[in-house]
Amino acid sequence: MTLCVTDLAVARGGVPVLDGVSFAIEPGAALILRGPNGAGKTTLLRCIAGLQPPLSGQIDGADETIAYAGHADGLKAMLSVRENLTFWAQVFGQRDITEALAAYDLEPLQDRLAGTLSAGQKRRLGLARLMVTGRPIWVLDEPTVSLDAAAVGLFAAAVTAHLGAGGMALIATHIDLGLKAHSFDITPFRAKPSQRSGASDEAFL
Repeated sequence: MTLCVTDLAVARGGVPVLDGVSFAIEPGAALILRGPNGAGKTTLLRCIAGLQPPLSGQIDGADETIAYAGHADGLKAMLSVRENLTFWAQVFGQRDITEALAAYDLEPLQDRLAGTLSAGQKRRLGLARLMVTGRPIWVLDEPTVSLDAAAVGLFAAAVTAHLGAGGMALIATHIDLGLKAHSFDITPFRAKPSQRSGASDEAFL
């Protein structure tokens, strides 16, 4: 299975931001999205993850295969670390959370309520959710926000293991994660100021 994006155009608030985006990711590979703030990385990732429709173009290989991690950690504050992971594992038809707890050094925190965690701990727990989805494609928007250097290393190790098992990753980030990955700069695909469309994604914002 390959994730293929072909001639994709996406909009933010009804205004086109990217046009003609094409790339492919093979099993075992990662692609790093580059581009300045506001260029459209988040909008592109949300579109690929199925959270908003494209203006045009095609996305192949994404149906029921993507686990998305955006700026929100997606945690239930009154559930413990273990209960949060168990909840998400059950949502995706999985059971074992042991590997996810270990990968992000969450075992000592597993009985803590998510609402009492620090920002970095919450981020680690939010990223650990990816490991209990059983989905092969990880789509990640600035995943290292709030992480210290040690936690960034844990994240990079988790992604490397995922790729080694035949998974794929599409990551928007400004930092060097130390991953063996190709980079894709979206700057050349920014829509021209004169482009307008009647389509709107406002219902998805």
